[in-house]
Amino acid sequence: MTNKPKVAICWLGSCGGCDEAVVDLNEAILQVADAVEIILWPIAMDFKYHNIEAMGDNEITLSIINGHVRNSEQEEMAKLLRKKSQIVLALGSCACFGGTPGLANFRTKEDIFNWVYRDAPTVINPKGNYPQPEVQVGGRELTLPEFYEDVHTLDQVIDVDYYLPGCPPPPELILNAINAVLEEKLPPKGSTLTPHKPLCDTCPRNETKPDRLALKEIKRIHEVDADPNTCFLAQGILCLGPATRTGCGEACININIPCRGCFGPVEGVVDGGTKFISSLASILDAEDEEEVKRVVDTIDDLAGYLYRFSLPASLLRRRRVGEETNLKI
Repeated sequence: MTNKPKVAICWLGSCGGCDEAVVDLNEAILQVADAVEIILWPIAMDFKYHNIEAMGDNEITLSIINGHVRNSEQEEMAKLLRKKSQIVLALGSCACFGGTPGLANFRTKEDIFNWVYRDAPTVINPKGNYPQPEVQVGGRELTLPEFYEDVHTLDQVIDVDYYLPGCPPPPELILNAINAVLEEKLPPKGSTLTPHKPLCDTCPRNETKPDRLALKEIKRIHEVDADPNTCFLAQGILCLGPATRTGCGEACININIPCRGCFGPVEGVVDGGTKFISSLASILDAEDEEEVKRVVDTIDDLAGYLYRFSLPASLLRRRRVGEETNLKI
């Protein structure tokens, strides 16, 4: 036993990239490990859930939770860590906004199960078996986590103290967040631990952005040979920089890929997708509604593009049950 602050790192429904970002602290992770007692990190250390259950309430100083919540096991673990922790940090786009898996909210649970277990060309399932939360096999009961109808953000399931978005978040911001906890220099509860500016303000191409954008057509990045030094929007290429929070280090921009919105909306904006639609409407150079429609129709899967990382946290949240859609997810 030690008197060091206890830290838990937990991966719910996500790809594991946020855990890799923690590993990418490199030698700094040794300083973190020396300053705290890591009591849970399933990807790196052999701890069991019952070890956490045996701890006292609020005994964990900081729980860093990445990933969305889509099944009962993920919800159970999130609630357990909330009960045992003084501070919960939602790490990464999946925890903060639902992430790319949140695009599944454009489909129903039934749609997903039918495709994965019946309709996909590679599926061989002659009995049509679907996974069930409980099943009897050889006189024994086997259980699986219940698969929920929707993808949920972490704060739709538990109370979250702080947010650090990104897909994944940069290691330096993760280290800053941990140090803020250790040094008791945290901002007010509910804060996002990133700069409070739009990406355009810090983008290295900002100086090439004209005062008045006027787009007569919209292009996708794979359709053109984009100039690596010129504002994407000035080239007619969709870039979510005007509606996305900065802090990512412009990682995508620096490899000539437009911003896709993984850091979520800027401070004070509830829905980044509608914010960008407003921005887009102001820069289209069209004479009438027919021309506007022609330009907008060139955007393949507008909803999927605007809510690539944030559908569960948006005003849309999901497709209405029974509603037909031709979205290309």
